[in-house]
Amino acid sequence: MARIMSDDHLGGAMPVDLTHLSRQTFGDHDLEREVLALFERQSRTMLERLRNATSAKTWAEAAHTLKGSALGIGAFGVAQAAEAVECDQVDHLSSRAWDDLARLEQAVAEANGFIANLLKAA
Repeated sequence: MARIMSDDHLGGAMPVDLTHLSRQTFGDHDLEREVLALFERQSRTMLERLRNATSAKTWAEAAHTLKGSALGIGAFGVAQAAEAVECDQVDHLSSRAWDDLARLEQAVAEANGFIANLLKAA
């Protein structure tokens, strides 16, 4: 099966580093698609957990899980935003934490939009 797309073909900075993704999946294009689809689903679940978190532990675990998933596929902007949210665990109900969560939601939306386009093109 053909490669999803190269970084050069899409041009500019992207929400997912496809070179990193290819290294993580050993160049297996079917696995790339599977991992990207998994990230889409998991990112939505983790954002929902963050929005509904009633404890610092739940907040931190959801942010940490999302950060790890993002690092795995090369969504470094998502990982950075998730790390900021994770650091807010003690004050997870503060306005700063919710601002950080809004930035994370935006980064996830960009990454998931990018992924959706990749998967359609494959």
